Order: sequence, then structure tokens, then C-alpha cells
Amino acid sequence: MIKRLLIANRGEIAIRVARTAAALGVETVAVHTEDDATSLHIKHADRVRVLPQAGVTGYLDIAALIAIARDTGCDAVHPGYGLLSERADFADACADAGLVFVGPDAATLRLQGDKVSARTLAENAGVPVLRGSDLLETSADLHAFFEAQGGAPLMIKAVNGGGGRGMRMVQDAGEIDAAFAQARAETLSAFGDDQLYAERFLQSVRHIEVQIVGDGRNVTHLWERDCSVQRRHQKVIELAPAPNLDDATRDALLKAAVAIGEACGYRGLGTVEFLVEDSGAFYFIETNPRIQVEHTITEEITGFDLVEIQLGLASGKTLADVGLGDAPARPKGFAVQARINAETPDGQGGFTPTGGRLGTYAAPSGPGVRIDGYAYAGYSTNPSFDSLLAKLVVHDTSGDLGRLFAKTERALSEFQIEGVGTNIGFLRSLLKLPAIAAWDVDVRTLDTQSPGMSTADTCQTRYFETDATEAADVYDIPEGAEVLRAPMQAMVQEVQVVVGDQIAKGQVVAVIEAMKMQHTVLAEAGGVVVATYVEAGGTIASGTPVLAFTPDDTLDDIAADETVVDPDHIRPDLQALNDRLARTLDENRPKAVERRRSRDQRTTREIVSGLCEGGDFHEYGQLVLAGQRRKLGIDALIDISPADGIVTGVGSMNADRFAEDRSQVALLAYDSTVMAGTQGYFGHLKTDRMIEVARERGLASVFFTEGGGGRPNDDDFAETVQSGLKVTTFAEYARLRGWGPRITVSSGFCFAGNAALFGAGDIRIATRNSWIGLAGPAMIEAGGIGAFHPKEIGPAPMHAENGLLDILAEDDDAAIRATREVLSFFQGALTGWDAPDQRLLRHMIPENRKRSYLIRPVIEGLADTGSFLELGAEHAKGMVTGFLRIEGQPMGVIANNPQHLGGALDAAASAKGARFINLCGRFNLPVLSLCDTPGFMVGPESETQGAVAAACELISAGANLDAPMFFVCLRKGYGIGAQAMAAGSLGEPAFSLAWPTGEFGPMGLEGAVQLGYRKELEAETDPAKREALYDRLVNGLYERGSAMNVASTHEIDAVIDPADTRGWIAKGMRMAARK
Repeated sequence: MIKRLLIANRGEIAIRVARTAAALGVETVAVHTEDDATSLHIKHADRVRVLPQAGVTGYLDIAALIAIARDTGCDAVHPGYGLLSERADFADACADAGLVFVGPDAATLRLQGDKVSARTLAENAGVPVLRGSDLLETSADLHAFFEAQGGAPLMIKAVNGGGGRGMRMVQDAGEIDAAFAQARAETLSAFGDDQLYAERFLQSVRHIEVQIVGDGRNVTHLWERDCSVQRRHQKVIELAPAPNLDDATRDALLKAAVAIGEACGYRGLGTVEFLVEDSGAFYFIETNPRIQVEHTITEEITGFDLVEIQLGLASGKTLADVGLGDAPARPKGFAVQARINAETPDGQGGFTPTGGRLGTYAAPSGPGVRIDGYAYAGYSTNPSFDSLLAKLVVHDTSGDLGRLFAKTERALSEFQIEGVGTNIGFLRSLLKLPAIAAWDVDVRTLDTQSPGMSTADTCQTRYFETDATEAADVYDIPEGAEVLRAPMQAMVQEVQVVVGDQIAKGQVVAVIEAMKMQHTVLAEAGGVVVATYVEAGGTIASGTPVLAFTPDDTLDDIAADETVVDPDHIRPDLQALNDRLARTLDENRPKAVERRRSRDQRTTREIVSGLCEGGDFHEYGQLVLAGQRRKLGIDALIDISPADGIVTGVGSMNADRFAEDRSQVALLAYDSTVMAGTQGYFGHLKTDRMIEVARERGLASVFFTEGGGGRPNDDDFAETVQSGLKVTTFAEYARLRGWGPRITVSSGFCFAGNAALFGAGDIRIATRNSWIGLAGPAMIEAGGIGAFHPKEIGPAPMHAENGLLDILAEDDDAAIRATREVLSFFQGALTGWDAPDQRLLRHMIPENRKRSYLIRPVIEGLADTGSFLELGAEHAKGMVTGFLRIEGQPMGVIANNPQHLGGALDAAASAKGARFINLCGRFNLPVLSLCDTPGFMVGPESETQGAVAAACELISAGANLDAPMFFVCLRKGYGIGAQAMAAGSLGEPAFSLAWPTGEFGPMGLEGAVQLGYRKELEAETDPAKREALYDRLVNGLYERGSAMNVASTHEIDAVIDPADTRGWIAKGMRMAARK
């Protein structure tokens, strides 16, 4: 059980969590920023700690939160809602620190946080989704999707986020560019990530969400909530359960939500959201993997404490342990939640945030009335945070909506808040709308009816107003003067006028700051300033007088500053940036370029350009310099350490052949012309940043690793970094997983740390003029091993033979082509393929079963023309591995080579096959296995090579392959070696086939005769007769083991015409895709 809990949130949800924790005997630790020190939540915890940064940023400081949790002895962290509640990196950080994260695990947060992945999960679970786009990189992508939908309305949404932020509706092509820009900016501001996608927009639908609960094994539900009453995609009131919903639709929604939870092994609380049409058709929107703002109404109708359930599940309890082992009981009546915000209607359907000091705060009470809030009399609101003050929750067990809403309206009339404007009057008017009373609503009801709705609180109030509300204005306003008031609560940065100044309409008179953004206060008319009421450094509430002025129409135009902007003008700050960036480019580094030319190598930037041919590249960290500022100075470093010797960024590879989401790749390339390509302090930070980007976005990566290893003379950090062994680059790169592989490429010298990164690649490519080693000449000599020329250390052809290299390329251009081609097999299917004449396959295997043949022509004959790409051709020649395409679909292939040891699997061949199968399995690539083996290589010499371990690795790799394997026996299929080629058993692959030349047995025929009939052969003294007996016995076993005879006992699925092999494989691929 959790003993001490850090609440990584603020306001009402922090109080809500603290109350339940206290009831369970769990100590709590609250946090706050310096500017949030009067938030009531800090009074509800046993301990309080201050966060180092101000505003929302402070509550997003993962490192600070983890440090506080450790320092205070917490064993768990509750993230609440919003802020870090859906951040997978926060969950990871908690796990790394040994803290329980009260919520789903990081993998689930990543899956559900990426709305595109979440949609795919829902589809795979059989749940309907709206037609949606891929990731939208530019507004051009949105234009294309809009056109593809025939101009039907679309909704732009944030890939990572929620709460309505980043959502924009598009009904006309002319709205696309502006809507895209606004959505991207709002998404970046709200979530720190500007990724967007679009969905078909449904005009009249309800927004219904299902509360799910899972323990990692089982998932149940706690009914649904109707959140259809929204203002510009923001929920205003919520109701549970959903009224006017037929039982069939409700049951389908509940089952769909549970199915989505089960599909990802959900643990914790979650909310699965749907859009529901009048017909009962519904569509999955997203899953919110956290407690919701509106969890309160579910608690009221079910009697469960959802925070208690969260804490129980986080402690390892099951659904049964928390009282949810059986089907949930029927809801008890209805419950509604209304959000009380510090905001007032603007008369046009929108709201303006207000602020100030609450002179009075008196909440309603009574049976069925609940308040979750954190405001109090004397509290000064903070413009840095959300405007929510309280949540009014009303429950009525009668099942009568009219009675529920009357009870709610009465409670609102009793809710006394003075000192700031609120939306209480709006909520009271809202409850009187006929559509609300009948709950005949959809997501646009409020947007269409509220602009014309009375929003003033003109209804009877059930409290006495305090003297504060009747007090006269404390500001001395000169007679005849007009007042210019602050548009929002803010801090005053600058006052630009003094008494006596003439001002014009539109002139900037002051600058204020709210939410870390500066805003100008503009004069509303011309005149003369007669009084000022604020000064720099002070704070002002919304509506506070800034200055008073006597109007003078003649002054309206005196200070109007209408500057015509030349869009082509380059400002000095932009020119300075352009000049600085230019110093990193090849055209301004002629000596470096010449050095590369002298070695017949491309420059690093030419390599990146070649990789991204036909696409684009966005560079990260281009301005970074080496960590030698104290020694050399910045000006020198700009010239000698551009980008700190490593180019990093996100680029598009093969963009002409694949969709945008499958062409985005993290690219990293050391520059050997910068300090010999060594790994500097900041270079490591750049690498770590790019690995982080690749991990968060699930990208494949390409890493050109040329360079000399660590750089010991980055001495700016000599006092703080001693061993240099805490660098995370190597571990983070080794665990990096994306939609495609880590491809590493070496050209030139690649030593020490650079070689360690090269070797960590899933697929490794090197040019013929590469030398790769775990140490360079200097380190080798320092170790007393001897003096060696760099070209004596690890030449690429040697590494091609020992298995380090998958592809040995002739030069940089060839390496670039190979990299692009390798990546293409992980990017998806291609169209426009053709294939060789399949009838030729009938003649590839000699009729004489003892005659050898070439295996590569067989592979090329099966593959789409020109698609076969071999890996490791110079290593372990008994096993051929590589990629090919069948009808455009990519797959891997393993094949025995009958020209090497007759196809027997030696240790090297087994290990090579195992590594390749594991590679395919990680990226769900099907594997074609072409078998022609007498079995594993045996004998004393074989055992010295580790044959047993390698054989078991091959069997294990196949047995654990999640992607489908297709087995085709070309000729020999003997012993455990043949089983290893079939994932451990002929019954394991998606199908097991044989060509007419196939033959099977527990061991090779000749060996079986010699072993099983030794006495009979020794008894025959006539050599001729002995040979005849031997031939008869072998032929007899051959007949028993022939493919057709083995098929007759159903040990394989079919014996086929070789010309039909492609058709079988293509069918198998289509079946696998449907699954």
C-alpha cells in the first residue's frame, strides 16, 4: 500500500486527491510555485514544498517534482488531471526513480497520447472511427485531405493533447491556412508539441464518454457521461448517465470502451470518448488516460470513490480488490456538474477571463449538493492558471431531470462569489434553455444558442450582497475625464505616458504581462492624460483604471503610426542569424570540403542532402559550438567547431515513394572535418536530443558515425565532469525503438565511442574505405599494445567477413543508396512492381538430388524484379539473409546455401539467421524461409565454434517471431536444422510448403542408413552387393521422406508447383495484413 504520496498538481484536484489519501491513512506532499503560494491546496497536505519555477512551467518541471518526491520520502506520485498527467516521460521518470505513478504505464500513455495510434488501436479492436488524415506536416497536407473528402467539413485536432485545445473546424478551403496556423500555435502553447491531424466533422452529434477501470488484466466500466454541452469544444456542464440514450446504443458504447481498454492491457482510470449520432451510430474520438475533471458525477451515481480506486490499483490491487469484480450496478439517478469559472460572457458567444481578489466566497450546501473547489474569501486569482474556481455537483436519485436541474439552479442562486466576475449567471440562464431542460442537445447547441441567450445574472439571488460590492470606486477620476481600464489581470511592465501627454486613438500607453505574454494597452480615443493609476512592477485586476484622459477628437490622428511593412525586408536580427548559419555550410568552409574531396568522400552535409533527396531536412542544434569557450572564445569556435561536429535533425527519406508519416527519419552525422569527428560535450547533448525526438515521435534513425571517439579537451566543464562516464548517449541509442530500424553507416575512420554507436545499429553499412575499431592508434599505443597506422585497425572488408557489416558499399554514394534502399523495406508497400517469369523456378533445382545449385537466383526469381537486397553476403555463407518484395509488399528472407557445407547450418550461419529473424520480428516484417539443409553441422570442430548456443538462438528467434513466417522446402529438410528453419516445427509457420524436389527426415538419408543398418551392411562381404544394398536402403528412405509422402501424413501443408510459390506468399501476406 502507498504510504506517502506526492500530489503533482494544484487547485481543486489536488485537494480532492488529498482528502481521499487522508481517509486512507496516506500522508501527502503538496507542491506550489512561488506565485501560487495562496492556493488552498497547500493547506490540505501533510507537507508542502516550493517549486523553483513560476507559473504553469513550475508544475511541469519533472526534475524538480522527482527531487521533491525523493527528498520527502514519497513512494508514489498522483498527477491529477492536465499538467503532467498524460506525459509518458513523467511516468518514465517516476519509474526510474522507483516511484509509483498513479495512472497507466508510460507505454499506454504514449499509445493513447498519440491520437493517430489510439485511432489505430480502436480500429483493431473493432471500434468505428471517423475518417482521419495522417500526420499533418503542412497546410498543404490539410488541403489534400480536404479535397479527398470532397470538401466535407473537417475538424483539426492535436495529436498529443485534449481539452479542446488546438481544435479548429474547417468548412471551406479558404479557411484552411488560417485554421491550420491557429491550431498549430495553440497546440504548441498548450502541450509543447505542434503535431496535428484532421477528422471528418459531424454536424449534429452528442459527445458521450465512458469511464473505464482496468487492473492490467481485466477492464470494466462505470457507465457513461454526456458532455455534449460545450462552448467552442470546452465542456461547460456534464451529466451522468446520458439521458435519452437507447439501451442498445448504451450497451454498444460500453462494450466498445472496454474493448479498447482490453486491447492495450489498460491499468488505472481512463475515459473513452465517442461522438454519437441520432441514429445510434458512434465513433471513437480519443482515450484520456487519467482522472477527468467530471469524474465527480460518476462518483455520485455509482457510490465509488474514483481516487481511492486509482490508489488501490496503483498499489497492485485487482478490480475485485477495489469492489469491481462483478458487473457494475445500475446508476442511482442522475448527477450534473457545472464548472464555476472566473470569466464573464463577452456577448458574442465567448468569454473573457476575469481576475481580482475574492471579497466573498460562500458555497451552497444541502443533500445532493457537492462543491469541489479551492477558492476562498480573500483569495487573489492568478492569471497564470486556469480560470476554474469550483465545480458544483448536484445529484438526485429520482431519475427526474427537471427536478435535478431545478435543484442545480437553486444551488447556483445560493453560490455567492464577489470580487471577480464569474459565469454563474450564464449557467443559470443555460439551465433554463428548453433544449437543456429536455436534454435535446448536441455539441453545437451551446454555440448556436448562447450568443442570443441572456447571460446577465438577473434572476433572484439567495444571499445578501456585502458592502464590498456596493463600495464606491476608490480611484479619483477627474470630472469630465474618461477612464482607460486594463483588459485583463496582469503585471504592469511599462507605462509610456505621464500626466499632460497628448495621446491618439490606437496609441500604446502601457505594456502589461499575463501568462508570460506581453500585451499592449491602447488608447481608445484621442485626448490629454489627466491621471495615471498604475506603475511598472505593480499588478492590476481586470477592469482596473490605467489612466484617465479628457477626450479631444482633434488629437485622434496625431500619433497614429501606420508603418507599411516590406515582407522582403531582412531585419538586422534575422540577418545576423542568416550570417551565423551560413558559417556552418560547405560553401563557407572550402578547406574542409577540399579535405573530403582528397579522400573521395562526400561532406557531411552532402551526405544528409543525399539521404533526403526529394524530401526535406530540418536541422536541430545548428548553432551549437564545442565546449571550449574559456580556452578559445566563441569567435574562434564558430569557425572551427560548426554544429560541434555533428549534424542532427529530422528529414524525409524516400518521400517520393512513401507517405509523410513513414518518411520522417531522425538523422545524425558526425563531421570528421570538425575536431576529427570526435564526440564533444554538446555534441552528446545534441545526440541525446535527437534520440529523444526519435523516441517521442517513434522515428526510424540513420546515423553516420565517422569519427575518433570521445573528445577529452572540452574543458569548459572540467570542474563538474570528471569521468565522463555518465553520458547517456550510448544507453539511450541502444534502447531506441521507432517505426523503422537504427541504420548506422561508417565512412572513413570510426573509432572508440563512434564505433560503439556504429555497432549498436540494427543494420550496419560501411564503405570499403572504412576502418572501425573500439580504439584508435593513440589509445592502442597508450595501452602498450603497439604502434599501428589507422588503416591497420579494423578494415571494412574484414568486418564484412566477421559479421559486423550487413552491407559493404563501394563509396559514400553507394552507402547513401544502400541506406535509402534498406529503409524502404520498413516504410511499406510499393506499387508498380513486376516479377520474373515464374515458370523458370521449375528448373532452378537440379533433378539430380546430389547436384548443388545457386540459391540467390532462386531468391531473385521469387522476388519482385530487382527488389532483393542481401545483408551479410560475406559473412556466414551457409545462410543467405536479406529483404525482398512480393507484389510490392516487403519481407525478410532466410535461405540455406547448398554451395556451402551442402547447406548445413554451422554456428555462424545459425547466429546470422537468428539475428536477422529478430530484426524482422522487431518491425513486424514477415519472413520467408527457403529450406535446403541436411541439418546442423556436427563434430568436435563445430562444437568449438559454439554450435549448440547458436543453434538454440536460431530456434528461439523463430519460435518467438510475432510476424508470420512462410516456409518452403526446396530440397532437403532434415533434422532439427530443418525445424529451426521452420521456427522450431513444421507446424509453426503460417504455411509449410515443399517443391516436388523436397525431402524430409529426422536426419540425412545416407547417415540414417549407415547408422540404422550398420550390422546388415557389415554382414554383406561382397563390396558390389553391399553397395547395392546401401542404394536400396537409401532409396527406400527417400521414398518415405519425399515431399508428397510427407504431405500425405499432413506434416506439411502442401506440395506445390514452384511457379505457384509467389501466389502462396502473396496470399499469406494479405491474410497477415487483415489480421
